[in-house]
Amino acid sequence: MSIIPSFFGGRRSSIFDPFSLDIWDPFKDFSISSSSDVSRETSALVNTRVDWKETPEAHVFKADLPGIKKEEVKVEVEDDRILQISGERNVEKEDKNDTWHRVERSSGKFTRRFRLPENAKMDQVKAAMENGVLTITVPKEEVKKPDVKSIDISG
Repeated sequence: MSIIPSFFGGRRSSIFDPFSLDIWDPFKDFSISSSSDVSRETSALVNTRVDWKETPEAHVFKADLPGIKKEEVKVEVEDDRILQISGERNVEKEDKNDTWHRVERSSGKFTRRFRLPENAKMDQVKAAMENGVLTITVPKEEVKKPDVKSIDISG
């Protein structure tokens, strides 16, 4: 049993774990919104892992999105230097003859937002998806070195 809440590592299904996200919801089959809808959406959001590194030339974001097609993901840039990654991981279709023993993969909508620094070239953002990894490259503006002018000392 872990002391760390499951928010950091996905779902766990231990009845002894007070932080488990596997909560029985008696209203899940009704059309009204319930608390499990929120936990499913939150679970998908938390499980979207993103790395952000800065190189001398660019800011590079890598997001793990296994099983999601590039058509199901949106990458947007807002005016105030906000990079937003969003999409939806759909629930697998259930067959009446299937017996599920465990459901650990999350589904639902996800959104991640990042405020980019002043040196980001917002008009040159590029994104690519390969093997379930979304890579977003945001080039940086060159830092202008101040012109240094020598002054002759008279005297």
